[in-house]
Amino acid sequence: MMQNVHLAPETDEDDLYSGYNDYNPTYDTEELENDTAFQQAVRTSHGRRPPITAKIPSTAVTRPVATGYGDGVTRPMTAVRAAGFTKAALRGSAFDPLGQSRGPAPPLEAKNEDSPEEKIRQLEKKVNELVEESCIANSCGDLKLALEKAKDAGRKERVLVRQREQVTTPENINLDLTYSVLFNLASQYSANEMYAEALNTYQVIVKNKMFSNAGRLKVNMGNIYLKQRNYSKAIKFYRMALDQIPSVHKEMRIKIMQNIGVTFIKTGQYSDAINSFEHIMSMAPNLKAGFNLILSYFAVGDRDKMKKAFQKLIAVPLEIDEDDKYISPSDDPHTNLVIEAIKNDHLRQMERERKAMAEKYIMTAAKLIAPVIETSFAVGYDWCVEVVKASQYVELANDLEINKAITYLRQKDFNQAVETLKMFEKKDSRVKSAAATNLSFLYYLENEFAQASSYADLAVNSDRYNPSALTNKGNTVFANGDYEKAAEFYKEALRNDSSCTEALYNIGLTYKKLNRLDEALDCFLKLHAILRNSAQVLFQIANVYELMEDPNQAIEWLMQLISVVPTDSRALSKLGELYDSEGDKSQAFQYYYESYRYFPSNIEVIEWLGAYYIDTQFCEKAIQYFERASLIQPTQVKWQLMVASCFRRSGNYQKALDTYKDIHRKFPENVECLRFLVRLCTDIGLKEVQEYATKLKRLEKMKEIREQRIKSGRDSSGGSRSRREGSAGSDSGQICSASSKGERLSTKLRALPGTNEPYESSSNKEIDASYVDPLGPQVERPKTAAKKRIDEDDFADEELGDDLLPE
Repeated sequence: MMQNVHLAPETDEDDLYSGYNDYNPTYDTEELENDTAFQQAVRTSHGRRPPITAKIPSTAVTRPVATGYGDGVTRPMTAVRAAGFTKAALRGSAFDPLGQSRGPAPPLEAKNEDSPEEKIRQLEKKVNELVEESCIANSCGDLKLALEKAKDAGRKERVLVRQREQVTTPENINLDLTYSVLFNLASQYSANEMYAEALNTYQVIVKNKMFSNAGRLKVNMGNIYLKQRNYSKAIKFYRMALDQIPSVHKEMRIKIMQNIGVTFIKTGQYSDAINSFEHIMSMAPNLKAGFNLILSYFAVGDRDKMKKAFQKLIAVPLEIDEDDKYISPSDDPHTNLVIEAIKNDHLRQMERERKAMAEKYIMTAAKLIAPVIETSFAVGYDWCVEVVKASQYVELANDLEINKAITYLRQKDFNQAVETLKMFEKKDSRVKSAAATNLSFLYYLENEFAQASSYADLAVNSDRYNPSALTNKGNTVFANGDYEKAAEFYKEALRNDSSCTEALYNIGLTYKKLNRLDEALDCFLKLHAILRNSAQVLFQIANVYELMEDPNQAIEWLMQLISVVPTDSRALSKLGELYDSEGDKSQAFQYYYESYRYFPSNIEVIEWLGAYYIDTQFCEKAIQYFERASLIQPTQVKWQLMVASCFRRSGNYQKALDTYKDIHRKFPENVECLRFLVRLCTDIGLKEVQEYATKLKRLEKMKEIREQRIKSGRDSSGGSRSRREGSAGSDSGQICSASSKGERLSTKLRALPGTNEPYESSSNKEIDASYVDPLGPQVERPKTAAKKRIDEDDFADEELGDDLLPE
């Protein structure tokens, strides 16, 4: 019996380790039952063996067993069976425990794309893709495409449900996909303002009990009813949603209650709104709820509650970091780099936006309640300032003081406004600059340019980067005529703030003054890109094109102007003037007539319309315009003579005679009126002809005497002729030759808005329509067809002259 037993697998050690091929020991197994050491080993190791859990592969090669000393008793060798190692397979070959020598693995079994499961899987993938594309299109602003994708996803999802019902049991239907498709479809309907379809889709989701938490969507339905101004249903759905949301979701419940409060405000139920907002401010105070609570108290007129609500609003925590966090406490370059990186990151921008929103709410609330919480708005502002100073918004106190001064301005109490603003002269630079800017603006409005310039300098010195201060300084320089220097201040203001529209507009006006029209046009076009519907900007662009002698572009921009302000009479008259200069009488008449319809007191428009009707041989229609002109300017004989001349032209001589007699009673020294009276009385055969002829002769004699006196006192120099003409022009009895009268008539009938006059000053331009100075300085202009026709009046003769429309 062998006492030392060595168990080893029947393998060649050459295959495993060092390549010895002939070492193959055998063991005696006859007396194992009597082997004390072996039996002890069996007893101690049997319970520790792990159970066999892996099935032996059927393809595994059976290992050879060890043999005894010729008795034929064998036992399995399982030590290497799991690795698939066989001695017979590896005889004479290299070691290959992974079986790579058996060749490549067989190819994977091809998918059967025609199987129902694969079709369902592909269709489900397509539905998910359509939902994602719909959401992306919505985020990009293409609402129509988003709705189309949502509808397509809904159609394919219904096909998917039917196919699933045919292949699998109803329990395997993907409810999450159905929910997402319906929810996205309802959202896209709402975004496209198809509220009825959105409500129907939401109803499908809400009524389906298989969708968990679908009751929350009643909030969305309430929002839709709120947009439709169906406030009762909106409140109903908000409350239903509130009932279905558990109390653990506090934030969502607060938001729904805030919606309910806003809806109550829109319906005028301020008491219910107050209850909602008070509950919110007691549970989870926020800025919007606090501001709405102040509005509700303001609506019911409760002063004490307004004060308390204002204090609650200021006490709402912002939950943002202080500015000191972004100041480096040391000179460590790494720390400074980190602080510089986070100083303007997205989180910091969110904090700034939240703080700006809080300041906006507080300022608006203070401006709202200050005039009503105390005996006067000044005392109310003082109370608000004291409350703000004791809070985390200390810097807002100065802004409230400045707002108090602006309120004085709105009430036209300039002295109090100035006194309030002067209090800030010793404050810090930012507040001092703001106060000095407003003071400069005040003095500029009062045309006290020295004081305006002084305070503008103070504002600029306090804050060189204040665009408003630089703009005011440029205005004071502009008022003194130094346009180049004014342009420099405007440019600096734009460098500090490219969105300063006031500086951009003013620099355009400055370039116009400097006759740098291309640069002026560039400024106004840039401003038009910012202020698309500004009437002033549109007019300035049209005016610059007119100065550049491009009437077509000027007309095009004026057309845009009247699309913004269709009732602006001056813009309409300017369009008429441009069309008239282009020779398009019909379009000119249309716009002049529209201008007259909106503002029937513009003498220039009245005169043009009267001349137009004379030109078109409708003198009867011209009468109403000249009669209106005579009502506007009753001391000007010109308009009444025009009325009489129109009666003459239309053949109503009796009415013309009566009109001339009435004119003679009002203006007995008018020579033209007497000449027409003499002619008409002669033609009709009236006895008054001798009386009017005597008066006419006397006036002519007086004119000759005055003329001789003036002539005797004149120099014989070359300038005597012009002085004689001026003296003769002052004589109401002066008889003009046909050529000079024709030129004067042409000038007056063409006295429409000048093509080079700015739009702002057209209403203030005075027309020299008086009769006392008919030979004053005139600008000779080409005659139009209307003037030529009037100059060739068949009723006039050498005795009467062309006196249809005297000066």
